[in-house]
Amino acid sequence: MTPTPSILVATWDKGLFSVTGKMVHQELANQSVRSLVDDGQGGVLAIVGGHSLCRRRSDGEWTTIARTELDLSCCVPIGNVVFVGTDDARILRVDPDGAQQCLTGFDAIAGRDRWYAGSAIVDGKRMGPPLGIRSMAATCDGAVLLANVHVGGIPRSTDAGLTWRPTIDIESDVHQVCAHPTRPDIVIAAAAVGLCMSRDAGATWTIEQQGLHAHHCSAVAFGRNDIFVSAATDPFAKQGAVYRRPIDGNGPLLPLGGGMPKWIDGKADTHCIATRDSMAAVIDWSGRLYVSHDDGATWSCPSDRRLTAPSGLHVCGLVTSRQAV
Repeated sequence: MTPTPSILVATWDKGLFSVTGKMVHQELANQSVRSLVDDGQGGVLAIVGGHSLCRRRSDGEWTTIARTELDLSCCVPIGNVVFVGTDDARILRVDPDGAQQCLTGFDAIAGRDRWYAGSAIVDGKRMGPPLGIRSMAATCDGAVLLANVHVGGIPRSTDAGLTWRPTIDIESDVHQVCAHPTRPDIVIAAAAVGLCMSRDAGATWTIEQQGLHAHHCSAVAFGRNDIFVSAATDPFAKQGAVYRRPIDGNGPLLPLGGGMPKWIDGKADTHCIATRDSMAAVIDWSGRLYVSHDDGATWSCPSDRRLTAPSGLHVCGLVTSRQAV
């Protein structure tokens, strides 16, 4: 029997769901899971319960690498070291033995005093996440580490986190940064001003808006040949759309077709677009999962089940099917 690719769906309060074809398997029930990233060893790293950096092996076994009283938000590995962002805009270095070190150089970055928490007034109430590290990325050669501060731009380090320099204007309001898996010079970011593109490993940025119905972008990912980016009119929009464009192209961004609806239910938020080889996945705010097996040319929904409150996606390698719940 041919193995089926598996998609991991992290959620804010219901744990993690492994979707293999039409089968759905729940793990870490009733826990918060965030920031699913490859560990470079065939497994996946994640933030579990807000305070633990954990690893999921390819067979589904979970282990805890490190725990802290800090509120953790995201992570990225470089070799055997994992860099972890926090909800109060700090970065920890976690060594293979679990030892933790706060990167004091990040605390001293120029312009930090101008960072602020992004928020909006909705029905008379102020809503939004705290000032924190929303996403992190490392170039494929490990030479550059990037931290997406919300709201504080994309600080950049070229010495494994010892020192940092600001890059993009903090008012760009960046929501996710993503490094190309094989090309160390190419980095993209989703921001409230549009798709941000760097061709010098995040040192400088251009902003691209052509083709978007709205400029508020929340998620980005690299396909084999294309960039995928989600857009909506505002953080709380009831509908959004997902676009694509060749990585080396300079034309307008084009809406996805091939079975992907023109409008999805709410935006695809940070970390809610994922790819691996020819496979791509998108999940919207309502928890509807869309999957493509041909580089985004055609799309389908593997299950009618809504995986509500999604916090991220990850496309795994090939695994065997599990029993549904």
